[in-house]
Amino acid sequence: MDINPSTFHLINVVDTCSVWNILSSPMLNATAKGAQCDFCMTNFVYYECLFKPRTSNSPNEQTLMDRLRAEQRRSAFQVHSCSIDDLQTIAILEKRKKLGKGELSSIAFAMKIRHGFITDDKKAWQLAKDLIHSYAQTTPHLFSWLIFTGKLSDGDKDTIITQHRKAGRHIAKDLQTAYEIALQCRLNASAKT
Repeated sequence: MDINPSTFHLINVVDTCSVWNILSSPMLNATAKGAQCDFCMTNFVYYECLFKPRTSNSPNEQTLMDRLRAEQRRSAFQVHSCSIDDLQTIAILEKRKKLGKGELSSIAFAMKIRHGFITDDKKAWQLAKDLIHSYAQTTPHLFSWLIFTGKLSDGDKDTIITQHRKAGRHIAKDLQTAYEIALQCRLNASAKT
């Protein structure tokens, strides 16, 4: 896992999987907002999250959709339209990787506004890392940064991972690894002082 918990870009364009992973834990979401993190999404991601037809809508999915709607009523996770230039960038990116419109539009928009991009899709993260370098981030990176900076305590880790699992999400192992990286970095930082 390629994370530096000592740095994190506060303004981020998020793709669909990251919207769900951030909202899967009310504690993680609230702490990120308290740390001045701001998340926005493209209209493609908005469509995927709330309007794209699903074969079935599980109670976990409905809960996450309700959380997103509530956040949007509080002006969080704002939606931004893609311009013609953004759509041309998406078409170019599409040829490089087999990714969905949500990930591609998010990368293109993050490049345009020169802010972070959060994804938990490995291919999307790698493409973003190739294109926008340190602006490519993940939900475990966010979690690790919040632990490293003391915005989350060691005791909060289990609550967040439990909330994440109860929401039917699947990056608990990555969150655990991110936690361990944050602790190691904190230890290294204190040893230097």
